[in-house]
Amino acid sequence: MTPVPADTAASPGTSAVLDASAVLAWLRDEPGAELVEPYLTAAGGAARIGAVLSAVNLSEVHQKLAQHGVDADRTIRQLRTLGVHVEPFGATDATTAATLWPVTRAAGLSLGDRACLALAARLELPAVTADTAWTTLDVGVTVVPIR
Repeated sequence: MTPVPADTAASPGTSAVLDASAVLAWLRDEPGAELVEPYLTAAGGAARIGAVLSAVNLSEVHQKLAQHGVDADRTIRQLRTLGVHVEPFGATDATTAATLWPVTRAAGLSLGDRACLALAARLELPAVTADTAWTTLDVGVTVVPIR
């Protein structure tokens, strides 16, 4: 992967695939949240893709919010109102995620992580994550670490 320095903020209109960790960091105002914000702002523009989220990562976000007593349905609706696009996890992404397993196994990437990377590869967009382990891998996706 091609890591982008964590202090590099997205420019207005920038599109990216967001990992669940990046979305949760933004929702919880954790360190790195300010690096996620520009992608969400870009999502509101009609002519831009902005932030894209795999349906697998949407499931992760929903589960974590519900686990911590947050109204997950309401929060997901708010993300969609911001213009975050949820992309289905289809056969192409499933196959790509499976082929990433041998390369990402040692770094401990989950199916959700690989789903994010597969979507980023398909859409030819960077992947934004709080998981710094991604920056050590070479899978042909630009990774934007937020921490």
